[in-house]
Amino acid sequence: MPKIKTHRGAAKRFSLTGTGKIKRGKAYKSHILTKKTTKRLRGLRQVGYISECEAPKIRKLIPYK
Repeated sequence: MPKIKTHRGAAKRFSLTGTGKIKRGKAYKSHILTKKTTKRLRGLRQVGYISECEAPKIRKLIPYK
């Protein structure tokens, strides 16, 4: 069985936690920040997690992480 290639774009965006959840960054944090409230930007700094129904798709993209 050949080795599976890691999807490099997904590898840069997602990482696994110790319990097996998939961490992700929040969207809408890159530009046009002046009109977004401070409270909203603080919330965007927090880590997000992939939902359980989407997790199998992401695990296929990052098999060795």
